[in-house]
Amino acid sequence: MAKKIGVTMEVGNDGVAVITISNPPVNSLASQIISGLKEKFQEANQRSDVKAIVLTGNGGRFSGGFDINVFQQVHKTGDISLMPEVSVDLVCNLMEDSRKPLVAAVEGLALGGGLELAMACHARVAAPKAQLGLPELTLGIIPGFGGTQRLPRLVGLEKGANMILLSKSISSEEGYKLGLIDALVPPGDLLTTSRNWALDIAAGRKPFLRSLHRTDKIGSLSEARAILRNARQLAKRIAPNMPQHHACIEVIEDGIIHGGYSGVLKEAESFKQLVLSDTAKALVHVFFAQRATSKVPKVTDVGLKPRPMKKVAVIGGGLMGSGIATALLLSNIRVLLKEINSEYLLKGIKSVEANLKGLVSRGKLTQDKAGKAFSLLKGVLDYTEFKDVDMVIEAVIENIQLKQKIFKEIEEVCPPHCILASNTSTIDLNVIGEKTNSKDRIVGAHFFSPAHLMTLLEIVRTENTSAQVILDLMALGKAIKKVPVVVGNCIGFAVNRTFFPYSQAAHMLVNLGVDLFRVDSVITSFGLPLGPFQLGDLAGHGIGIAVKDIYAKAYGDRMFSSPLTELLLKSGRNGKINGRGYYIYEKGSKPKPDSSVLSVVEESRKLTNIMPGGKPISVTDKEIVEMILFPVVNEACRVLDEGVVIRASDLDVASVLGMSFPSYRGGLLFWADTVGPKYIYERLKRLSETYGGFFKPSRYLEERATKGMLLSEPKSSRSRL
Repeated sequence: MAKKIGVTMEVGNDGVAVITISNPPVNSLASQIISGLKEKFQEANQRSDVKAIVLTGNGGRFSGGFDINVFQQVHKTGDISLMPEVSVDLVCNLMEDSRKPLVAAVEGLALGGGLELAMACHARVAAPKAQLGLPELTLGIIPGFGGTQRLPRLVGLEKGANMILLSKSISSEEGYKLGLIDALVPPGDLLTTSRNWALDIAAGRKPFLRSLHRTDKIGSLSEARAILRNARQLAKRIAPNMPQHHACIEVIEDGIIHGGYSGVLKEAESFKQLVLSDTAKALVHVFFAQRATSKVPKVTDVGLKPRPMKKVAVIGGGLMGSGIATALLLSNIRVLLKEINSEYLLKGIKSVEANLKGLVSRGKLTQDKAGKAFSLLKGVLDYTEFKDVDMVIEAVIENIQLKQKIFKEIEEVCPPHCILASNTSTIDLNVIGEKTNSKDRIVGAHFFSPAHLMTLLEIVRTENTSAQVILDLMALGKAIKKVPVVVGNCIGFAVNRTFFPYSQAAHMLVNLGVDLFRVDSVITSFGLPLGPFQLGDLAGHGIGIAVKDIYAKAYGDRMFSSPLTELLLKSGRNGKINGRGYYIYEKGSKPKPDSSVLSVVEESRKLTNIMPGGKPISVTDKEIVEMILFPVVNEACRVLDEGVVIRASDLDVASVLGMSFPSYRGGLLFWADTVGPKYIYERLKRLSETYGGFFKPSRYLEERATKGMLLSEPKSSRSRL
């Protein structure tokens, strides 16, 4: 029976009060749950018929942690008093310092605040395979219910600090080995064992342990300092631009030097500051923006149910095709991989095998699961077995005639319900499907490379694509652990189109005399994993050339044309593919800047001849960031204006997952709004006066800047989608 939201308490004949959290689906700790817990713990401590207490969660889950909606409210209002007082009032005073022993019965998951409540109990009994962790740093904050103090005391300082800094969860089995869990029992015995354990503590047969007062796993002060020194190095490496990692280490250190209770007070103070930080605002925004992508008007709200996808065919076994096939196989979907000859087919199958092996060697997949996934793959050279596929994903080279031919062929051989999808990254889907009679089944399934690792899936719909097809593809995307974002049909779709000025702006800067390696380093300091030139090397410069003409046709009036890529290819530098581009690539070592590429750059500068007075321009790092990213924001404005995306936050998610735009800046448009549309508009206007039409502000940006509106504010419902 489904319980309503709240906290219940039942006192058994044995004198044990079982307190249960109910807030489906994950029993998150909303304000009413927290006040319910305070009330029940007070009552249990006052009642004379209660000897001991067990805390558990309803529906096979302990608790997924604090209710993140509260952060959103705090960010909207700036009112920190919306955060309930939990750490001292509930966790320390009512739970840990309770005179009656308290045991946590953990099943399913205990994450964030959920694990922090469990750690305040005097013992923890768990069912197998429960997930335990403190992922708060991914939201720009630190654990706020005493987790920074209790976890290191229960599992040891090094392990505890690493779990928090890396937001890494562990299983209850590992938790048992580490001492975080006191007993592992089958789910059916969880409550009985927990009740008996609580009664044993009450009777003095088992120790009454308060986690905050334990020091047996902390070691000496000098050992602790050495561990924290390493933790600071780790934080510098994984989160150079984020405050929460360093704040977290400070708080852990305070507790070691001044004692756990002092650490709890410092944690509460630090938590409140971090909740209002720009980083927390940005990361919480991305969290909710990602959730919002699953709501698509006239698709997800019209009562349709997704159809099962049991068998999918992938046409083309190159880099993209083999990556897509791998992603499908990992989710137990049978895959037909089609190639034009047996040599290519064998190569494609070997690529899939290599992808799976790579995941095994990195510990992301067991050998057993990899074998099972691989057994679902079948290579074919013709369409005979396409008669019962639920979906086809075409992943051949970007050639319009070839794609049109394939779509005509598959329309004839596939069953009438089969979805016909293309993984094109640039070509208009109406053109791809123009020779077919099945325009309602044609959809874009644009994966990002490498497809089995990158999480974004752009679902591209035309005005003819049926709602059912979009819904089916969204469900498939979720099943293969991607984040599907539904976008409209245009050249480059949402992500590639928004970011096409990115490399062009970089080329312009280099032709104006700025050092290309400096450009890359400034952009990586800003927070993107690769600068534009290293990204070009990675994609392969041949691809850059192929796509250029398609973009020139569509957006020619605002492109900067540079001969640099052609010159690079002419000098035998294809990028990472052949070990040389702007950088030198050797197996086993990091890419090294190649100083001999500068002669190619010189040649390009001579040909473009845009340096004012023939002299390199002088720019600050801030100006480099602006000259490269403001044109991207400008194009994003056009994408919004044309209704290519449903909402601005979809483009934020797509920029983070598809282009690795830093999530701690909230995605492209969120960041642009924090910089200020007026500032961006004025800067672009000045740049276009100096360097021409490439920087010309879009109408949408101008409108928003003059009206004092944010770029992300929804416009009236006028939209093409």
